[in-house]
Amino acid sequence: MLFRVDPASPRPLGDQIAASVRGAIADGKVAPGERLPPARSLADLLGVNVHTVLRGYQRLRDEGLIELRRGRGAVVVDDTRARGRAELMLRVRELVDQARELGLTEDEVVGLVRRGLA
Repeated sequence: MLFRVDPASPRPLGDQIAASVRGAIADGKVAPGERLPPARSLADLLGVNVHTVLRGYQRLRDEGLIELRRGRGAVVVDDTRARGRAELMLRVRELVDQARELGLTEDEVVGLVRRGLA
């Protein structure tokens, strides 16, 4: 799996790491049950703080895409919906980025989504 971070980007590095994993899950490049690199190893590889990697992993855990297991590390959930959830999160990130470019507030974006659900 290829991890990319751009220190010059306004997006936090942890979010960039999460986006790399999310994209790999959505594309099917990472299979359910597959282990992600240990946080310390990935931090060394990318030249970032281990806490930065852990923030990215925690975001993925909160999205239901990975499990963080003591002694086993980060593992992609063994759930048939994980790939679809990852694709949806990619689209959500695109929506949020576009909304920010347009200057929309959080309440306006949430309102648009609610209208879309109706």
